[in-house]
Amino acid sequence: MWADLQSRKRAALIPYLTAGYPTPRDSADALRAAGEVCDIIEVGVPFSDPLADGPTIQRSTFEALRQGMSLGGTLELVARADLTRPVVVFSYLNPILRYGVDRFLREAEGLGIAGLILTDLPAGSDPEVESAVQGSRLDLIRLIAPTTRAERLATAVVGAQGFVYLVARLGVTGATADLAAGLGASVARVRQATPLPVAVGFGISTPQQAAAVARLADGVVVGSRLVELLGSGGVAGARRFLGELRQALDQEDATR
Repeated sequence: MWADLQSRKRAALIPYLTAGYPTPRDSADALRAAGEVCDIIEVGVPFSDPLADGPTIQRSTFEALRQGMSLGGTLELVARADLTRPVVVFSYLNPILRYGVDRFLREAEGLGIAGLILTDLPAGSDPEVESAVQGSRLDLIRLIAPTTRAERLATAVVGAQGFVYLVARLGVTGATADLAAGLGASVARVRQATPLPVAVGFGISTPQQAAAVARLADGVVVGSRLVELLGSGGVAGARRFLGELRQALDQEDATR
């Protein structure tokens, strides 16, 4: 997929949606809406201690948990949505361990899930879990911080698969008015360390920001603003925003 996107000089639009929010039914409809215009879909697994997430994603997580969403429910949701775009599961490590790593990987493979991001699993911290994911059909997608030093970056991308997720700024997830200074330099550092595509997320909240990131990176991840609009405007509001993002990226692609 990435080779096709790069051959067409097209930046990947990668939305993040919390599984089960605002309701399980609306969540499935939102995933289908994302599949109409996006290239990869990140599905977040609700977790009781989402330390890397800001207020918007935390609220969506707690509401999804209140309605009974779980890791198993997330997999059922993906199956029910019947998506044709690649799906990446975004999770903290605890739900995967409680569910069972092998069980999760087996069921995710059966659904054709493309990748896994474990937000609280630094490279090298649990070789057994990392090896299990790397040996499966799911890509182990690494998160890279903008402050990661060169020597650590070199080791952090060893064994990375699919693409590398560069966090655009320090702190938790959440919409911001401005992109982080030095983002272009951060992308360039990651490109020097790995041949994998680089997607950028955290803080991207407008079509204009998405287009600016598309000039620098291979993919653009938008989460908090999309989840916020889904909560306030329903699936229709989320669909409009996704369409605006797609249009902005397509216009940027046309100038390359």
